[in-house]
Amino acid sequence: MSSLIGADEISHEAEFVWLEDADQLDYVRQSLDRLPTRKGKPPYHRDGRMVGYAILGPDAKPSRASGTFRRRVFWLLPHDRDTEPDGLYARRAPAEAVDPRTLQPCVKGYKTERSEGGPPSLAMQELGIQLPL
Repeated sequence: MSSLIGADEISHEAEFVWLEDADQLDYVRQSLDRLPTRKGKPPYHRDGRMVGYAILGPDAKPSRASGTFRRRVFWLLPHDRDTEPDGLYARRAPAEAVDPRTLQPCVKGYKTERSEGGPPSLAMQELGIQLPL
């Protein structure tokens, strides 16, 4: 979950690979997975779909115990807002979700009004932007 991801655990991220246009998603779920490599598309074993993942820099060291690397994976479930806009997450986001526009390598990201489903901020109202976009 995003609140459990420590800054030191993502300090070796070099870049993200997005499999979908993250600007079109109100939120993405993020997790820190143990993976066998620093880069490349990781296997995905959850319901739903992977929408992006982190690539680690060459200075990232594997775990001494398992030989794996901890990398962030971004994903969505079948009942998330992008496929069910009036469903369970119409006006809120899952605990492990963050607004993808707040994510950068080595930055945890956070929830926003947009990721939570509203209400729109004063700035959004002044620009004529309404949720959901």
